[in-house]
Amino acid sequence: MNRMIHLAGAGLLTLALSLGAALAQAADINGEVKKIDEGAGKITLKHGPAKSLGMEEPMTMVYRVKDPALLKQVKVGDKVRFEAQEGDGGYTVTAIQKAK
Repeated sequence: MNRMIHLAGAGLLTLALSLGAALAQAADINGEVKKIDEGAGKITLKHGPAKSLGMEEPMTMVYRVKDPALLKQVKVGDKVRFEAQEGDGGYTVTAIQKAK
């Protein structure tokens, strides 16, 4: 009986981790770097729908970056995948990487 509970718990943990990974991937947004303003800690991205942010249509927007070091990972013209969140001051990129 104890073993069954342990196995069920392990199964639920595996399911939760799998769902978390799937949701994290779904939050990725595809885009292209149009402008970088290191002094202001901002990046302009042209991107497709960003459903995780409630944006159904493609658009070009200026985002703040959570960490200014993110701006050094990309350059204008790069195709990227990024994550962002909405806050009181607008939208902030929390992660970015060049698309493969």
